[in-house]
Amino acid sequence: MTPGPPAGVGIGLRREHFDSILQTERPLDWLEIVPENFIGHGGRAGAVLDACRERWPIGVHGVALSLGGPDPLDLDLLDGLAAVLDRVGATAFTEHLCFARAGGENFYDLLPLPFTRAAVDHVAARVRAARERLGCPILLENVSTYAVMPGAEMSEGAFVTAVLEAADCGLLLDVNNVFVNAHNHGTDPLDDLAALPLERAGRIHLAGHTYVDDLAIDNHGAPVIEPVWALYRAALEAAGPVPTLIEWDLHVPPLERVLDEADRARALMRAVCG
Repeated sequence: MTPGPPAGVGIGLRREHFDSILQTERPLDWLEIVPENFIGHGGRAGAVLDACRERWPIGVHGVALSLGGPDPLDLDLLDGLAAVLDRVGATAFTEHLCFARAGGENFYDLLPLPFTRAAVDHVAARVRAARERLGCPILLENVSTYAVMPGAEMSEGAFVTAVLEAADCGLLLDVNNVFVNAHNHGTDPLDDLAALPLERAGRIHLAGHTYVDDLAIDNHGAPVIEPVWALYRAALEAAGPVPTLIEWDLHVPPLERVLDEADRARALMRAVCG
């Protein structure tokens, strides 16, 4: 039987776990991949992906499309992404509400957009074009930010809401990013969470972060901290049992440790949502 769309709690498919993931019998509801790592690739990575697809639903989370950027959309990349989506039978494509490329140069970072009406219109048009090329719904992630771009005309919550409404797309709610941004900008994370269009949430991400001096950095390299778990509970209370992913991409521990985090998220989802 072919797995359906993601539900419950999953983890990212990471190279460090290629051997152990296919052996595990622990509860695991779905997996998420970074599709750029699989475009045009076969070999061991492709074989592991195909074997995982037989057991679990696969979510697809892009990092390089630069939907908020000034450069034209990369049609070759979009076609490569479409091929990966088709390969794993994905029901949606998720990306970041940011820009990552300009002047033909990739920054290898997720840079914030100005919270302006012009940026809303720009991103929404590109999301609609990308959705048509990919042939599936798109969900946009609220990103971590370390500065506010000049010229802001609205808050982050209002900006995210306006983009999603104009593009008619869903939200990938990154709960850790809500906490990181509240810490960095001196706001209340519960207020910031409530300002997001939670009714559009189709996925949730949970991750750890680190600190440089007093700046919180979303590095996906540590366990989820207690205040973020509390914020996740609030998100579940508001949005319901949205499919949730544990992200752990730096200092990746053994698979068993990542699954421990997934178990905790699953238990919390059941406690809140039944």
